[in-house]
Amino acid sequence: MIYCKRVYDTTTENDGYRVLVDRLWPRGIKKTDLQCDEWNKEVAPSNELRKWFHQHTDQFEQFVQQYHEELNSTQAWKTLVEQAEKGNLTLLYSAKNTEHNQAIVLKEYIEAKIQDKKVR
Repeated sequence: MIYCKRVYDTTTENDGYRVLVDRLWPRGIKKTDLQCDEWNKEVAPSNELRKWFHQHTDQFEQFVQQYHEELNSTQAWKTLVEQAEKGNLTLLYSAKNTEHNQAIVLKEYIEAKIQDKKVR
């Protein structure tokens, strides 16, 4: 199972492998205080896309499309697929918007990749 959580949310036993998927370290959290197994900056949106989305939050579908293009041009997400196949995976993010953020998009992307593997 893949979960998405804000970095400020409480850790639970069901979280499994916890990965920070932000390009920037979250404000107000010491590196020693965040309970995560990995910080994978490479799966985060590029700085350009991140800044664009911050200014155009009403254009989520365009963000999704552009973020998918970025993900398609890298292999960094493959380790997350492997972790999700082993057990629970929690994608940590710092965005205030819990419905429209990169972790939600990445979760759906990983789930689609896992489904594609099952179909083959």
